[in-house]
Amino acid sequence: MTSETIDAAAAGTWRLGDLTVNRIGFGAMRLTHLADGSPSDRDRVTGVLRKAVELGVNHIDTAAFYFSPLRSANELVNRALAPYGDELVITTKVGPGRDADGNWWWAEPDQLRGQVEENLRQLGRDHLDVVNLRVPRRESTGSIAEHFGALAELRTAGLIRHLGISNARPDHLAQARAIAPVVCVQNPYGIGSPAEDHAFLDACGEQGVAFVPFFAIAGAGREAGVVETDGPRVLALAAEHGVSTAQLRLAWTLSRGAHVLAIPGTGNPDHLVENVAVGSLRLSPAEIALLEAP
Repeated sequence: MTSETIDAAAAGTWRLGDLTVNRIGFGAMRLTHLADGSPSDRDRVTGVLRKAVELGVNHIDTAAFYFSPLRSANELVNRALAPYGDELVITTKVGPGRDADGNWWWAEPDQLRGQVEENLRQLGRDHLDVVNLRVPRRESTGSIAEHFGALAELRTAGLIRHLGISNARPDHLAQARAIAPVVCVQNPYGIGSPAEDHAFLDACGEQGVAFVPFFAIAGAGREAGVVETDGPRVLALAAEHGVSTAQLRLAWTLSRGAHVLAIPGTGNPDHLVENVAVGSLRLSPAEIALLEAP
């Protein structure tokens, strides 16, 4: 498939509250360093961000805890894209924090305002479009009501426009929606995800909540990036369509529902163009079923 002239709008749009975004967005996590841990090239990755916007990407996912010794994702977004266009939606996450040495800690409810303000400062914004509460351990975390309630207060105060949750369960979504509107759920998801994750994605659609997969391309590679785990069905269909397996995985993810938003991240301008081009790739029902089969 040709990709050079394809705009992110080809994938269609979805509304995050009152904000309309193209379904293919951009994740900033991979901007700060290369797969081997070495620093990214600042000019190269700021160029990737600007190219993404030129290609119609208007949904950027970032976080203050996306940083390496020499790079901060929020700073790169600010450097590349400020002053921000009215159509650009920047989503960030709070809950996790990292100290100067990179050690992780998790915020108590009364510490979330400080994390929100740090994102505001780094991004150079007077409000955040969407803030996701990141759940520490999806399987074992209890109620998120106190933390989400603290963010709801910041929304009322005008620091946050819309709220979401990340790495969450269906009961977390129910708890959050009882407190304030939830516009998105951001969870790990992709080909090979368990049945309960498919069911949660479908349930989000029924409730009008966007489902935003992360690791949709990387799969088992997670933060490290793509690993060689593609089975014969993925390899065969990718070859048939003349696309990479990463593009096929992304196309399958988008096929799961109009409420599914993709946020593939890359520091490579060629990969960016390939990711955006996926918006024009349509899989047939038979192909989708083949990829979903056990």
